[in-house]
Amino acid sequence: MNYQKVKLAAGVYFVGVPIGTARDITLRALDVLASADVLVAEDTRSLRKLMDIHAVPLAGRRVQAMHDHSGGAAIDQALRALAAGQSVAYASEAGMPLIADPGFELARAAVQGGFAVTCAPGPSAVLTALTLGGLPTDAFFFAGFLPNAQAARQRALEGLRDIPGTLVFYESPKRLGAMLADAAQVLDGARPAAVCRELTKRFEEIARGSLSALAERYAAAPPKGEIVVLIDRGRLQTVSETGVKDDLIAALVDHSMRDAVDLVAKAHNLPRRQVYQQALALSKE
Repeated sequence: MNYQKVKLAAGVYFVGVPIGTARDITLRALDVLASADVLVAEDTRSLRKLMDIHAVPLAGRRVQAMHDHSGGAAIDQALRALAAGQSVAYASEAGMPLIADPGFELARAAVQGGFAVTCAPGPSAVLTALTLGGLPTDAFFFAGFLPNAQAARQRALEGLRDIPGTLVFYESPKRLGAMLADAAQVLDGARPAAVCRELTKRFEEIARGSLSALAERYAAAPPKGEIVVLIDRGRLQTVSETGVKDDLIAALVDHSMRDAVDLVAKAHNLPRRQVYQQALALSKE
């Protein structure tokens, strides 16, 4: 037995659960699942199975379902429990709650109702993919699932084209080839990308390459399993070093080096480290 039965204060406890390997759950998450007065889950079967694996008893509690089709009744039940001074634990089907997950509605309702909200954090498919994908992680944008229809998907990609960070998507294996083909067309087929499949599971796989190469690969052989797609940021036109230097000199007149670097990096849409190196060089001249 690795969990502890503890007294939880009234409030909502959002519990991070594994995205694949069951042993990735934290001890605190097990404590919350063992101790909460009310259990709520996006998928009741997956939560009960997880609790069985870790020998956490239901102890007479019923796991209430809260998903996209459960309507407001599940939230109303949770709010009544909170009003009665009870603790409510919510778990998504996999990973961190509220990330492309219906638990957001419970969080919003609890906050609006003045109830305490906290989190027992755990695995995240987004962060795991960023760790393994081999693309820049200094800035990223999570876009969730793109629209199913091609025209709508392409419009959504157009809106993401100039974001100065790695793009992160969830995608269905059946739509992966089409999604990558649209991304190659809209964003530039030469952009580096990574397809992360079955993260933390037995058949974990990371495929890296250009958008065009990955689109061709998965058009011919659709994969199986859970998918996270990473796409590198676009490369803007080369900025003149003289222009950056001149702007740094002007900014340093009235600002500290830190502030001047921030201003010039944002103005030229350049990595802060690159501008900082130029500022250091200027300070030595």
